[in-house]
Amino acid sequence: MAKNMQPIMKRCKTLGIEPAVMGIHKKSNRNPKQSRKKQSEYGLQLNEKQKVKFIYGVLEKQFRKYYVMASKKQGITGENLLQILESRLDNVIFRMGLANTRREARQIVSHGHVTVNGSKVDIPSYLVKPGDVISLKEKSRNSTRIKDIIETNASRVVPKWIDMDKNTLTGKIVSLSDRDDIDFEVEEHLIVELYSK
Repeated sequence: MAKNMQPIMKRCKTLGIEPAVMGIHKKSNRNPKQSRKKQSEYGLQLNEKQKVKFIYGVLEKQFRKYYVMASKKQGITGENLLQILESRLDNVIFRMGLANTRREARQIVSHGHVTVNGSKVDIPSYLVKPGDVISLKEKSRNSTRIKDIIETNASRVVPKWIDMDKNTLTGKIVSLSDRDDIDFEVEEHLIVELYSK
């Protein structure tokens, strides 16, 4: 399976992303991206696509598949694309505060610690839907690592589309995410323009 092994802090600087968006709460000693020359329209579009792919940990083939799905749904394609990405199981685990980063959430899912509606799901790209109940396995809840993660993320705000019970570490998907729920700056229309050329 292909994996993105780029150093997170370096990539954040290149794409102009705050490390906190990735779940990392340390500051880079480097200055944020200072573009020496004016970017072309294509450059801006490509940068926006690379940024979103990097944040969600998705590679090109899968990202294009999500774009095709988004373009077939009713509504605004760019917002549909972000909604699909937010619905990924690894992202949901991160948003629930059960992982420090999306990469860590991906690992937690892959290692079989997560259940959806009571059944084990170990596919990070699994798309949740309204009504789904996401939880950690009983055995996993008691692991020291998970307890440390929960403690670290105690103050993380869980988006309104997830009804989170912090006592049982269970989240119910109340609805699909809205555009307002995206926790980083993105101009998704640039991605749509890039793919619709």
